[in-house]
Amino acid sequence: MHTDLVAALDIGGTKIAGALVDGHGRIQARAQRATPAREDGDTVMRAVEAVLGELAASPLWGRVTAVGIGSAGPVDASAGTVSPVNVPGWRGYPLVRRVRHAAGDLPVELIGDGVAITAAEHWQGAARGHDNALCMVVSTGVGGGLVLSGRLHPGPTGNAGHIGHISVDLDGDPCPCGARGCVERIASGPNIARRALDAGWRPGPDGDTSAAAVAAAARLGDPVAVASFERAAQALAAGIAATATLVEIDIAVIGGGVGKAGDVLFAPLRKALAGYATLSFVQRLAVVPAQMGTDAGLVGAAAAALTRTADATPARV
Repeated sequence: MHTDLVAALDIGGTKIAGALVDGHGRIQARAQRATPAREDGDTVMRAVEAVLGELAASPLWGRVTAVGIGSAGPVDASAGTVSPVNVPGWRGYPLVRRVRHAAGDLPVELIGDGVAITAAEHWQGAARGHDNALCMVVSTGVGGGLVLSGRLHPGPTGNAGHIGHISVDLDGDPCPCGARGCVERIASGPNIARRALDAGWRPGPDGDTSAAAVAAAARLGDPVAVASFERAAQALAAGIAATATLVEIDIAVIGGGVGKAGDVLFAPLRKALAGYATLSFVQRLAVVPAQMGTDAGLVGAAAAALTRTADATPARV
């Protein structure tokens, strides 16, 4: 990617982060606002416009060639709209049109947050050098994205690779998405904690009932905590193996809060994967932790904008 400068937005239910990012993935300026997630859609948009306004005040803004957006989903890149589950004021919200207007008619590229993190890990992180990769975010939910034949593969609406809603337990618990036994329903942080609590795990004196607290207990050998992580690992392994079998990825990268659990997650995950990824062309599949950290969404949104600029494709919407 050349040394162009792009603006990047990482939009979630808690914060709206913005940055100016160069062609080497380096952040040159930042801005951030809290997401007024319980307010109406235009109030949320004003927070986005405030972030863009702060970036536009930078002396570097004149070099910006495009804007990349990684947004909580669902997104519809073909329509330029977003309907984030955790921002109820935005349903079919015309984010691309509004951002383009706020950014002085620069071209705008929209992708989902899982796809953005995938773009970052492939460009600068753990999937660098791999032409076929799955990157996952395992935290409050489970999202993901794909790199196929060396290129980001967002799909027509920007949601391809959404591994959290592959069903891995045909008779499993109902998932809020409407299906049963989804990877997310078993492997997300809140579900790991819920399962441990239901099975009799009790938090320490601090009362922390998060998945991180369950991970700490598992590291100390608590059998209920260990079992909850093993069940999450099994669900992740089944979803990863299904994806690898379908599209021939050779690496799966796992980020997000649950991905930080270390061996408590990765040891049973690699063991379970060996039992699911059995065909010859998926047996060498590597599973590794993400490297990009909290700036992954911004760097990935920038990568999408830079790639679009390099392709010189006309604006989608």
